[in-house]
Amino acid sequence: MIITFGNVKGGVGKTTLAVNTVIALASARRDVLLVDGDQQGTALTFAELREEAFGSLDFTAVQLAGNAVRQQVRKLRSKYDDIVIDTGGRDSGSFRAALTVTETLIVPVQPRTFDVWAVDQVAELITEAREINDHLAAYAVLNAADPQGRDNAEAADVLGENTELAMLSTPIVRRKALANACAAGRGIREMSPKDLKAESEFAAFMRQAYLTPETRS
Repeated sequence: MIITFGNVKGGVGKTTLAVNTVIALASARRDVLLVDGDQQGTALTFAELREEAFGSLDFTAVQLAGNAVRQQVRKLRSKYDDIVIDTGGRDSGSFRAALTVTETLIVPVQPRTFDVWAVDQVAELITEAREINDHLAAYAVLNAADPQGRDNAEAADVLGENTELAMLSTPIVRRKALANACAAGRGIREMSPKDLKAESEFAAFMRQAYLTPETRS
C-alpha cells in the first residue's frame, strides 16, 4: 500500500503519525519504504536518530522532491510491501505528485479554526488528483487534540461535512509521550514507561484508516 501524510497547513503532526505508521508496519514484518517529501527533512532526521538508537533501521528511508516522488514511487512500489510518504505543510509539488500515486491519504488536523479551514484547500487538491488517481482514499484525523472540551467535537462536525474526506471517529490526543518517542527515534509502542492511552489511540487510528495488515482484507 502507498500511504501519504499531507496537509497544506504545517505543524499538524504529519511526520509524527507517518513515522509511527512506518514502525508499526515494520514491526508486522512488512518491508517498508519511508519517503521524506519535505524539504525540512524531519522524517529523514528521525530515521537517523533511530539508526543511532538501535544500530540499524528496520525500514528504508529516502528523501525525494517534486516529480521525483511520483516517478520513483512508481518504480519502487513493486519492491516494497508499503510505501509511506511524508509531505511538507504546504501546497507543494511533492504533495501534488504524491496524490497522483498514493492509495491512502491521511490528513492530520488540529482542532483549531485555521487548521480546519485549510482542509477545504486539501479537498480541492484531492478532487484534482482523483481525475488521475481514481483509487485515492482520503481520511481526516483530529491530531494533537484536546483531552476534553468542545473544540474537538466542533472541529469534527465541520470536517464531517467535507465530502472529499472521510472523518475518522477516534482523535489522537496531544500527549508528551508521542513527542518524546520521536525525539528518541522510537515509536509510541516502544517507549518505556508506556503510555497506554497514546498507544490505544494510535492503534485505533491505524485500524480505522485500514493501515494495519489485518484490516486491509
